[in-house]
Amino acid sequence: MQTTINPHHVLKKHFGYDHFRPLQEEIIAGVLQQKDTLVLMPTGGGKSVCFQIPALLLPHLTLVVSPLIALMKDQVDALKSNGIAADFLNSSMDEADQQILFEQLQQGEIKLLYVSPEKLLALLPYFSNHIQISLIAIDEAHCISAWGHDFRPEYTKLKQLKEMWPRVPIIALTATADKITRKDIIQQLALQEPATYIASFDRPNLSLQVRFGVKKKKKLEEIAAFIQARPNESGIIYCLSRKATEEMVSDLHKYGISADFYHAGMNATDRSKVQDDFLRDRTKVICATIAFGMGIDKSNVRFVIHNSLPKNMEGYYQEIGRAGRDGLPSDALLYYSLGDVMMLRSFIEESGQKELNLEKLNRMQQFAETPICRRKILLAYFGETLHHACHNCDVCKEPRELFDGTLLAQKALSAIARTNQQVGVNVLIDILRGSHRKEIIENNYDRIKTFGIGKDRSFSDWQQLLMQMLNIGLVEMAYDDHYTLKITSFGQDVLFKNHRVDLVKPEMRISISPKPKAGVLKHTEQQDQEELLFDYLRASRRVLAEKENVPAYVIFSDATLKDMVSKKPQNLAQLMEVNGMGEYKVKKYGNTLLKELKSWQKVQGVKQPKGNTYQETLALLQEGFSIEDIALTRQLHESTIYSHIAQLYQTKELNDISKYYNESDLVLVRKAREETGETKLLNPIYVHLQETVPHHIIRLCLSVIDREEKDGVE
Repeated sequence: MQTTINPHHVLKKHFGYDHFRPLQEEIIAGVLQQKDTLVLMPTGGGKSVCFQIPALLLPHLTLVVSPLIALMKDQVDALKSNGIAADFLNSSMDEADQQILFEQLQQGEIKLLYVSPEKLLALLPYFSNHIQISLIAIDEAHCISAWGHDFRPEYTKLKQLKEMWPRVPIIALTATADKITRKDIIQQLALQEPATYIASFDRPNLSLQVRFGVKKKKKLEEIAAFIQARPNESGIIYCLSRKATEEMVSDLHKYGISADFYHAGMNATDRSKVQDDFLRDRTKVICATIAFGMGIDKSNVRFVIHNSLPKNMEGYYQEIGRAGRDGLPSDALLYYSLGDVMMLRSFIEESGQKELNLEKLNRMQQFAETPICRRKILLAYFGETLHHACHNCDVCKEPRELFDGTLLAQKALSAIARTNQQVGVNVLIDILRGSHRKEIIENNYDRIKTFGIGKDRSFSDWQQLLMQMLNIGLVEMAYDDHYTLKITSFGQDVLFKNHRVDLVKPEMRISISPKPKAGVLKHTEQQDQEELLFDYLRASRRVLAEKENVPAYVIFSDATLKDMVSKKPQNLAQLMEVNGMGEYKVKKYGNTLLKELKSWQKVQGVKQPKGNTYQETLALLQEGFSIEDIALTRQLHESTIYSHIAQLYQTKELNDISKYYNESDLVLVRKAREETGETKLLNPIYVHLQETVPHHIIRLCLSVIDREEKDGVE
């Protein structure tokens, strides 16, 4: 169905942005032309706008199938905060609330309805018989595929939607799906010749860093220092087990860090409370298993830390994608060890799709061990080529140095050979470094020729070097033989034929750097002031959020506050120029924000420029505000706004004001003006017309007559 309303107008009016992100406009155009669509767009890339704007332009209801109740509520709260009629329907609603919602749906009062797949399937007959549907959106569409990492069997029944509404377009959206998963989504949903859009998977605002083999105590110190350098910011720490999440929280509390844990072993009430506290910034850090995240729509997560190696790149990408959804600089920090690799491999050995999952783990290891730009490796996995170094990962910031590692490799290989290839990594390192611990002595490893041959290298150095030797194929790990190391044919060539091998110089173990400042390195006085103003506005936002019982980022994102700090708007028209400030939010919060900004500037001794009330009204008129809305937003009488319009017409800043008065009123005022001889005062004309034409209309008509005379028009 074609529509005459411009999507750009909707974007500005409801979302407060002047421009679409890449691909959004093309996707929206296709959906409005009733094309089935598959969208792959990274977390934080703007997937939701691709169906939310068509929903506002199309005549009937848009159904949004979403997997998690918490995610539905967050997205509905965000839509309502932008003045959009949206609601959700799920098993948590009681019968009375459900009935009220059904009545609103039948009366066409709701534009977007978020619904779980189970609830939608149960209510298909109701929707088919009572509700007109314009669009169906399937969010987190990878859940439909057995090849996706979040396979949800109930999603596979959604093929019924196309059978029931064959002419209604379906848009399926996901942040991560490889080729086989994409093909499966199309088949499972019975999409008809879908247009497929694959956005760039690059998230340049995310700084990527990997740390290998850091001992537990040192790792905790680094993580605590990292968080303490970001005192007001939210983050997620992913752990491999439930027990690890609880231990991490206990350890962080010792450093005075506000943290809580979240895992599938908790009851629903406790999980809900933890999630709600995090969303509302009461808890700054969540330590969680991968059970936490898909339902999180929090835009101001500033860091994601992996306490151990993720099992695949899809999971890693989606998890780090929960940071920096508002586009502001954020951090992704990954710790891992050989122990993580061994544990994950043991899990995979006992699982289905063993070969596929082992290959995915290998790719994850390669990413963690790469000596080249990490972002290049990450994007290449998703089929995208980055032609330049990203300069925002640890490898780019501190390039790895290659050296001739032949002799070191030969020392390690010789020690493996002399132990009959019956030792694992840690025992091998102890032999090389000359440890006299019990196991070494009992097995007579202290008597072999290579004992202590590598004592000039630290335990951490040897860990890194052996991991490289594993990755380049000098040795392999026998996972079915107590994780012992075996020499490969390539390793034999290095050991016996003196084949040269280049290794990456082991990195120095340094403490995690503090939070980098955007822009110049030197922290100027202006930056200090802007940081303080940002914190001041963030506190004001939290007060508004508590009043409305929604997360703070639903009111305004951090990116919107940062833009506000940069632009320092002095009036409502200037506030409209702030990214993320749509018409609804300017009406609702505009005066409160301006008062806060002026209060701040007064305390700081900043001289405030004198505003021009006429220009402010003009700017709001040009944004499409009605007289009533301008008066309400500016907290002025409507008659005052009409006087502004009259003045703006006189000064030719407005060229047509005919929509604000009737032609018959103009005739009456023109005649009354001639009969009374009054050209300026309104009341004599008002009395002469027996109070039938309001004062503000008389004012407009007089401005039209005056301008005609000045322009020489009879």
